[in-house]
Amino acid sequence: MDLLSRTATCNSHGQESSYFLGWEEYEKNPYDVVKNPHGIIQMGLAENQLCFDLLESWLIQNPDAASFKRDGQSIFRELALFQDYHGLSSFKNALADFMSEIRQNRVSFDSNNLVLTAGATSANETLMFCLANPGDAFLLPTPYYPGFDRDLKWRTGVEIVPIQCSSSNGFRITKLALEEAYEQAKKLNLNVKGVLITNPSNPLGTTTTQAELNILFEFISKNKNIHLVSDEIYSGTAFSSSEFISVMEILKNNQLENNEVFNRVHIVYSLSKDLGLPGFRVGAIYSNDKDVISAATKMSSFGLVSSQTQYLLSSLLSDKKFTKNYLRENQSRLKSRQRMLVTGLEAIGIGCLKSNAGLFCWVDMRHLLSSKTFEAEMDLWKKIVYEVKLNISPGSSCHCEEPGWFRACFANMSEETLKLALKRLKKFVDNGILPRSCQVGESQSLKSSRKKTTMTTVSNWVFRLSFHDRDAEER
Repeated sequence: MDLLSRTATCNSHGQESSYFLGWEEYEKNPYDVVKNPHGIIQMGLAENQLCFDLLESWLIQNPDAASFKRDGQSIFRELALFQDYHGLSSFKNALADFMSEIRQNRVSFDSNNLVLTAGATSANETLMFCLANPGDAFLLPTPYYPGFDRDLKWRTGVEIVPIQCSSSNGFRITKLALEEAYEQAKKLNLNVKGVLITNPSNPLGTTTTQAELNILFEFISKNKNIHLVSDEIYSGTAFSSSEFISVMEILKNNQLENNEVFNRVHIVYSLSKDLGLPGFRVGAIYSNDKDVISAATKMSSFGLVSSQTQYLLSSLLSDKKFTKNYLRENQSRLKSRQRMLVTGLEAIGIGCLKSNAGLFCWVDMRHLLSSKTFEAEMDLWKKIVYEVKLNISPGSSCHCEEPGWFRACFANMSEETLKLALKRLKKFVDNGILPRSCQVGESQSLKSSRKKTTMTTVSNWVFRLSFHDRDAEER
């Protein structure tokens, strides 16, 4: 008899991905300007630290919110005692209004259609539990966030089939690529239950275009049992609000509110990226389907947002003067920092995909590869981690079909640290040393990852149960 469950022992968590291995190497040798100036600089973490001064200033000016007071009177007891898992109405109303404000109030959100979750990770997994059965599939455009292999699949048993996007058109979704992914899923005997996109895209840093959204809506309109999930946790990072189009706007502009498609479109949101508060664990599902809302609300008891967190943030988000200034300043600072990274890379002969959102750039290092293979990409990545001492995420960890692309984050560090990162990379490029396998200091986990980087066919990317697990399932 096995000691642990199949869920506990299966290999679909994705922890062995180079995306997570890079974090492990950073944690062993983290850069610190004073304590460890030669350590690894973390450019693999999509964190927004550019507007903490605005948040901290608000807290100083609003001490009652941070000390759990209302009109000068403590409400600690009220917040500390049991709260219904539906969430505080004051917070849900404030969050719904904030989501509308990010979209320049072109659309509105009904707080009754919101389900609070412990971050977007929980929201995405909860939606999978609501919309799909084990063995069903979701289509995802590549490249995509490496954590989706864990969030969407690990505990739910849902499969991912990639929509193959390429650099030839800036990794845009095409009708042909979407249909090919759908047909590939059917060849694998997978029941497709939905399409999931990130808008703005992680890792591309681009907003989804009107043309792409039209393709997606045409697809789900034609296929009556397929959902569209739009992960919009980076919506407030778009450098211009007018460039971000939410799926809710398509529903409104195409007058689909009374169409059956209306109930098959869902949004995932969180405050981790736009407000830079990943530690607060605040996420949300927005759906027009009352059955989805009911089921997700019940499931949310496994990952609630604390009442104290909700009270604090309801006060902050209800301050319209603050949110208006914050969103404007956040967009400006992100655009400026992105420009700093792009121009710095251009100066050393490295290009980036043109982006207009996000906390990262999609960096083109194909010309630095020793060959056009994923093995060469891993060799270059290891060299950057161990010799240049930068942790960036290789494209293969994001399931990119072309070797040589990397995601580099820019908003989780100071300007001085970013300048140092560019200086290190310039020295590496100027030395003209071709990528080779790292021998000195390479961890066993990274050595073993070499064997896992070659991706040739779509079916290799669809993680099915192992033969052992499949047999156990049949028993």
